[in-house]
Amino acid sequence: MKRAVTLKENYEFRRMYQKGASAVSGAMVLYCRKNRLGRNRLGVTVSAKLGHAVIRNRARRRLREVYRLNQVHLRRGYDMVLVARGRTLTASWKEMNDTFLRLCRKLDLLEAREP
Repeated sequence: MKRAVTLKENYEFRRMYQKGASAVSGAMVLYCRKNRLGRNRLGVTVSAKLGHAVIRNRARRRLREVYRLNQVHLRRGYDMVLVARGRTLTASWKEMNDTFLRLCRKLDLLEAREP
C-alpha cells in the first residue's frame, strides 16, 4: 500500500481514537473520520498482547487485505483505522469480510447501490 494512502503518524491515530466514530466486533474495531483529501487513508494497529511479531504481522496483512478487497465499495474522503482483536487471527476470510462490511454499514461508509 502506498504511503500516501496510509496513516502513519501518532497524532493521526490519537485524533481518530478521540474524535472518530467507531464500530466494534469480535474480530476488529473500525474507527473512521471524514478528511478533506477526497481519498481514503487506512491505518492498522495490532497490540503486542496478540502475540509475537510474526502473529502481529499476519493480523496486519489480513486486515489490509480485507480493506483492499472492499475499497471499491467505500465512500471517498475518510480516514479509517482498523484495530486487530483476538479473533482476527482465527476468523475465516468470509467472516472477516462480512464483519468489515457490517462495520462499514454501521458507520455509513458504503456507497449507495444503484438499482
